[in-house]
Amino acid sequence: FHAASIWALTTASRLVDMTFYASVKENNALVHALKKEFRNGIVVQRNDIDWYAQEAEAILIGPGMMRTEKLFDRERDLSLQEITALEDEGEQTYFMTKYLLKKFPDKKWIIDAGALQMMELTWLKQLKGQVLLTPHQGEFDRVFDETREVSDLAQEYNCTILLKGEKDIVCSPEKCIQITGGNAGMTKGGTGDVLAGLIAGLASKNDLFVAAAAGSYINKKAGESLYERVGNVFNASDLANEIPVVMKKLLFS
Repeated sequence: FHAASIWALTTASRLVDMTFYASVKENNALVHALKKEFRNGIVVQRNDIDWYAQEAEAILIGPGMMRTEKLFDRERDLSLQEITALEDEGEQTYFMTKYLLKKFPDKKWIIDAGALQMMELTWLKQLKGQVLLTPHQGEFDRVFDETREVSDLAQEYNCTILLKGEKDIVCSPEKCIQITGGNAGMTKGGTGDVLAGLIAGLASKNDLFVAAAAGSYINKKAGESLYERVGNVFNASDLANEIPVVMKKLLFS
């Protein structure tokens, strides 16, 4: 899923001073190959993640990361070197997410896609900083495995949840908001990765509830702006490119 992380990376890079990108070897190689076009971030080898994670204001984990149904020993705590040596990418996702959340509990975390699908809910209660989960309905059902209100789950796990859908629902432990808008073109693959990158960029200077609500609103407005010109005939790359245009209109008009 190399494109997922690149959509998120491209979107975030337009909002912050510097982005740091780390992925599996194959994805790192692809981003290196794109360096002639993309000069707004640093590609980090996985063994160097600790230093860059310490420097980051907000960390997005998940886009482009794989999940697995394979059974494996989840009780282990692996070193970074042991994690990068794992052959199964779904196992890598599980242990990398576990490792980073445990090592950097004070950071702002946006947990999306593969990391969200592989994580354990108990990890959330160990975090001291802010954490945002960004599931669509299928991921929400998979992660929580129960029919409860988003607001109740945000309170129980002391996190912010953005449930993506025709109406996005954003809940922190204290408050909730619904964001409407968008169109059918935004159901295409990759639009959620663009949103995740947008939120990560906004989170570098804002709390996660504000970043999630603003990101949802801007993302939907970008989809609406594209629809006015081309209808539903747009993709995630078009959406990422439309976001700066929409933000300028919102901020300066």
